[in-house]
Amino acid sequence: MATGNDLRRIALSLDGTTEAPHFDRTAFKVARIFVTLAADGRTANIKFTAEEQEFKCMLAPGAFTPVPNAWGKQGWTTLSLAALGVAELRNALEMAWQHAQPKKRK
Repeated sequence: MATGNDLRRIALSLDGTTEAPHFDRTAFKVARIFVTLAADGRTANIKFTAEEQEFKCMLAPGAFTPVPNAWGKQGWTTLSLAALGVAELRNALEMAWQHAQPKKRK
């Protein structure tokens, strides 16, 4: 069972990640926000691609749920931390962190 403290520890261990307030949540970002942690530490919203979101929600519907509305259509997914193991959380964070890297200039 993962916790908000696990999320914070893992997210901040990813190269270049910073933590900052984001409305009523805590955001973790590199060039862009890739995950936000709820104030109660029980859930987080994480940014996947549409394909990753579909796969994660199908694989573990108790742990991953699309955020309602247009945010969910953009890949934002709610994590129920208690339904995830620490290794699963790390995998999800690393996936989202990869997408948040600065865009490479040509």
